[in-house]
Amino acid sequence: MAIFRSLWPAEALPSIKGHGVYLRTPRLGDYEEWSALRAESRRFLAPWEPVWPEDDLTRAAFRRRVQRYAHDRQADLGYSFFVLNGSGMIVGGATLNNVRRGVAQAASLGYWIGERYARQGHMSAALAALVPFAHDVLRLKRIEAACLPHNTGSVRLLEKSRFTHEGHARAYLCIAGEWQDHLLFARLASDPLP
Repeated sequence: MAIFRSLWPAEALPSIKGHGVYLRTPRLGDYEEWSALRAESRRFLAPWEPVWPEDDLTRAAFRRRVQRYAHDRQADLGYSFFVLNGSGMIVGGATLNNVRRGVAQAASLGYWIGERYARQGHMSAALAALVPFAHDVLRLKRIEAACLPHNTGSVRLLEKSRFTHEGHARAYLCIAGEWQDHLLFARLASDPLP
């Protein structure tokens, strides 16, 4: 949608402030902090994510990632954010991917949290801030999310964020090297905020 391309330059979106956290566009200068957090959290994240490419934590791969984020933002295909705590440390990330306009006005939500920051409310606060941005600024009618049935933390997070469980998708995504079933959740712009 041209309106979004003209609102923000390719470099950044405005920061989104939440309760004790804020979300902002990833920058090339984030590489060291991001790669350290991802490396130390690898075992914690691996069961819930696609298999990481061998070069995933390299500076070159991070540069490509940031460039892809900028491209997706400019094309209104996706919006990626790092989640930072009150001290300005990266604690995780959240994305609105696969933006569909026209009659859908929908996107898919993804997120991750560093192991040392898990179960401290950071991602709940991040989603509480991101949801109004998605509905009010990006004008998305629907935000969809999927998680593995045995990922109880993610299920609780989505339920707490007022996502509604809508179904079960067989062999939905290739996670940890295997095609796995996922629970499907969604929330509408008309749903009450958490």
